[in-house]
Amino acid sequence: MADSTPFLSQPKSDDSEVPLLDQHFRNAHSLDSIIEKCIGDKFSWTQFLQAIAVSLAWYFDAQQAFISVFADAQPKWHCNTTQPNQLSIDNSSVSEWALECAGSFVAGLPASAFFVGCLLGGLVLTTLADSLLGRKNMLFLSCLAMALSTLSTAFSPNVWVYSALRFLTGFSRATIGTCALVLSTELVAKQWRGQVGVISFIFFALGFLSLPAIAYSNRGSSWRNLYIWTSVPTIFYCVVIRFVVRESPRWLFVQGRAEDAIATLKGLSQTNHHEILTMKYFSSMPLGEDRTPNVSLYSAIKILVEKKWCFRRLLAVMTIGFGIGMVYYGMPLALGDLSFNLYLSVTFNALSELPSSLVTYLVVGKMNRKSSLLLFSIISGIFSLMCVLKGRAWTRLQIGFEIVSFFSACTADNILLLFTVELFPTCVRNSALSMVRQALVFGGVFGPLLAAAGKRNGLLSYGVFGVVIACLSLFAVYLPETRGRALCDTIDEEEHKLDDKAGDV
Repeated sequence: MADSTPFLSQPKSDDSEVPLLDQHFRNAHSLDSIIEKCIGDKFSWTQFLQAIAVSLAWYFDAQQAFISVFADAQPKWHCNTTQPNQLSIDNSSVSEWALECAGSFVAGLPASAFFVGCLLGGLVLTTLADSLLGRKNMLFLSCLAMALSTLSTAFSPNVWVYSALRFLTGFSRATIGTCALVLSTELVAKQWRGQVGVISFIFFALGFLSLPAIAYSNRGSSWRNLYIWTSVPTIFYCVVIRFVVRESPRWLFVQGRAEDAIATLKGLSQTNHHEILTMKYFSSMPLGEDRTPNVSLYSAIKILVEKKWCFRRLLAVMTIGFGIGMVYYGMPLALGDLSFNLYLSVTFNALSELPSSLVTYLVVGKMNRKSSLLLFSIISGIFSLMCVLKGRAWTRLQIGFEIVSFFSACTADNILLLFTVELFPTCVRNSALSMVRQALVFGGVFGPLLAAAGKRNGLLSYGVFGVVIACLSLFAVYLPETRGRALCDTIDEEEHKLDDKAGDV
C-alpha cells in the first residue's frame, strides 16, 4: 500500500502497481531526478499555458526597453531652424521641450536614466527572487511597479521629472526578464528548457515589433500616448501573474516549502507515477545545507563571489553579456545615423528577432552552447564593422549589414541567457542570471553615447560595437559545456558533479 501521507494521492490508484512505482522512484538519486519524473518527459498543455503566461512578461519588458527610440527621437530639424518639418517623429520629448537646443547630455538624459535605473535595480533587487519573494512574487511586483511608473511618465511636466520616472521604470523592470526566464524553465523538464526559453524570446521580439506599429498609429499625436498604450495592458497582465502563474517547485523545495512544492508538482504533473511518492523520498535526497531557507537577501551574491568556480563562470558570462548588450541596445539607438526610414529600420530590426528566436530553437538542440555563442557573436561583430564602409554602393547595403549584425547579436543574447540558466544551481540561478542581464544593460548604457558620436564618425558607433562583441565573446572558451546536462538545485550538488568530472579526468 502507499504511504499514509501520499505525495500526490489519487483514490483510484492500482495497489498492484505500488511496488513497481515505489522502486521506480527509489532509483531517483537526486531532487532533480524526482522532479523530472513527476513533471514527465512530455510537454503537457498545463506546462505550455504556464510557459505562455510567464513568458508574456518579456513582451511588456521589450516595449519599455526600446520605447525611447520613438519617444525620445531626435527631430530632423536643429535648434537654429525656424521651420521644423512636420514628420510625426518630431512629436517626441526632444521636440516638445526643445532638448535639441539644450545639448546632447540633456537630450539623452531620459534614456541614460532608464539604463542607470536598470543597473541599480538589478543590483538591489537581484537576489529577492532567490530568497524572500521567489520567482512569481518578484515577477508580479516588478511588472506592477513598471506599469505604474510607465503610466505616470505620460504626465511628466518637464524633462527632469520625465528622467526621474524613466529611472524608476528601469529600476522596476530590471528583474522582469530574469524572473520570467528562470521561472518558465524551472516549470518544465530539462529537454524542454531551450524550447520554453525561446518562447520568452519570441514574446520579446513581438513586444519590440509592436513599438513601430504603436508609434506609427500615433504619429500625429504626442509621444505621451506611447506610454499610455504600453502601460495599461501591463496592468491587466499583472492580474494574470497573480492568479494564473505557479511558483517554481525547485525554488519551493530549496526554501524548505515542500508541501507547496508538492502542490505545484501535482498541478504540473501529467503522469501517474507520482501517486505513491511520499515525503520520505525528498527527505532522503542529498540536498546538503542549501535545502533549508538559509539563502538570505544577499547571501546568493556572496556565494557567487566566494565560490571560485561560481565566480569564474559569472565573470565570463558577464563579460560576454557586456559586449552583446552594447550591440543589442546600442544599434537601435544608432539607426538614425543610417540613410534609411526610422520606422522601417526599427521594424526590420524587430522582425529580425523572430527568426532569431527560431534559429535559437534549432541551435539549442543541435549545437553546443559555447560554439554557437562564439559563432553568432563573431558574425555580429564582422557585419557591424561592415556598416562603417564608405561609398555609394556600401551605403545602400548598410541597413542589410546592420540587420544581420543585430540578428546575430539577438541570437547570441538568447543563447547566453539559456547558457547561464544551465551554468548555475537553483539556489543562486536567478541572481546569476540577473547579474548577466545587468552586464547586458551596462553595455547598453554606452549605446546613446556611441550613437551620438557615430553621427560624426561611424567608427565610433558601429566600429566599436563590432570590435567589442567579437573580442569579448572569446571568454566563452573558459566556460564548461552544459548542453543536455541536468539542472542542479544546490551548491553541493554542483560541486559534487565537478568532483566527479575531475575524478574521471
